Amino acid sequence: MSTNRTPPRATARTWVGLAVLLVPALLVAMDLSVLFVAAPAIAQDLRPTATQWLWMMDVYGFVLAGLLVTMGSLGDRIGRRRLLLSGALLFGIASALLAFAPGSELFIAGRALLGLAGATLAPSTLSLIRGMFTDPKQRATAVGAWTIAFIGGAVAGPIFGGVLLEFFAWGSVFLINLPLMALLLVTAPFLVPESRDPRGARFDLIGALLSLVAVLGLVYAAKRFVEYGVEVQGGAALVLGAAFLVLFVVRQRRVAHPLIDVTLFARPAFSAAVGGNAAVSFAAAGMGLLTFTFLQSVHGLSPLHAALWALPTFATTALGAVLGSLLAPRTRPAPLMATGLAVGALGFAMVALVDPDTPLPLFIGAYGLISMGAGVVGTLANTLVLATAPPERAGAAAGVSETSAEFGAALSIAALGTVATGIYRSAMSGVEGPAGETVTGAVATAPHLPEAEAGALLEAAFDAYTQGLNTAALTGAVVLAVLAVATLVALRRLPAGVEAPEHPDAEPEVARVAS
Repeated sequence: MSTNRTPPRATARTWVGLAVLLVPALLVAMDLSVLFVAAPAIAQDLRPTATQWLWMMDVYGFVLAGLLVTMGSLGDRIGRRRLLLSGALLFGIASALLAFAPGSELFIAGRALLGLAGATLAPSTLSLIRGMFTDPKQRATAVGAWTIAFIGGAVAGPIFGGVLLEFFAWGSVFLINLPLMALLLVTAPFLVPESRDPRGARFDLIGALLSLVAVLGLVYAAKRFVEYGVEVQGGAALVLGAAFLVLFVVRQRRVAHPLIDVTLFARPAFSAAVGGNAAVSFAAAGMGLLTFTFLQSVHGLSPLHAALWALPTFATTALGAVLGSLLAPRTRPAPLMATGLAVGALGFAMVALVDPDTPLPLFIGAYGLISMGAGVVGTLANTLVLATAPPERAGAAAGVSETSAEFGAALSIAALGTVATGIYRSAMSGVEGPAGETVTGAVATAPHLPEAEAGALLEAAFDAYTQGLNTAALTGAVVLAVLAVATLVALRRLPAGVEAPEHPDAEPEVARVAS
């Protein structure tokens, strides 16, 4: 008996369904970075304490990172589309709560709820794509589009936020989510087929709790160490996170129905893909925060003008993703991923050479190289994750990959931001008050000083901030360059066009439901 192994091609309805899935991927990433430009207005209105402000900035990423694996695995069991729609409803509710939050406490609660909703959306979209596109070339194209939405969303967050803040109050950056989530709720049941693990495996609740504590502990420890050096609180978080990670791995190797097959990490393609996603987020997140401060404070641009200047970086992200999806089926992963990382490293190196008077086109061009490299690496990384993981574990695998991305983003914002802040404070050590702490503090202080003194303060502050930006960019260049070499070694034997392993005894993975 002959078996036709040619995978079916995607239909027009499938491609429209992909467009629907790109909406939540875009919004989840945008809400990670939209506070880069909305933060000053929110802080002025809600007047949080220093501790409250840290939680307002960080709790979304913490909850998102901690629950991605759990929610990805839950979607494998109860249905990925069902989880997606539940998350969309919750995302809309949380967005409304944030937009109208009267104080810091409710804002923190809203950001935590938004993180929970985001954790259901991101792995659901990527794993649904795995079932909808069975042809390798079409899947690479679909994953490239998803990468543009997800990575591009982190770039686009400050851009859209800047445009909205020019005309509306800060709540608008969250209210924009409501009509888009409504669109998803209405259209997804008709355009996106349901899919789940056909074996009906039980959900490992204990494993989910272990993974949550492990991820939260490790992410928190990374941020503490970068911000405060080696100290007790960060050390305790590291020990706790590492201990629970060991317990999680041991349980996953022994339990009958694990959340994630930990043996996937023995496959170079999967491990490199997870590392690649972390590198992409490291490049995009921290640099985005520093860039918008540079544009608005050092160059004096309004949020709208800063957003317009940053628009080309979204285009270069898309260009990188398109190149990655076109080259992935015919190019070996090692040189392709290493090239993307090298392009990003070159962009960082160019940013390390800027000064306060550098023309903005040159600065944006350097930032564009970073985002283009991120587009290439992100597309290849997500393609490899979906190709090397068994179809029935697509949600959990996507959750692992995106957890690494959130870890990279958290580490980047903490590491690059702390490096830049440390250099600034050192250079401004003789200046008292807010002007000695941040460049935005110097900009706010200058109008209250005599003209000559204000000019001297701003010149010193802009030089100090740019020195910090240079050092942070140099750090990013070194990290990506090292990862490029490591990728060449780790993937040197992997051929082009890696596809999912065969599972001859497995049941069909996608269950299409008449809606």
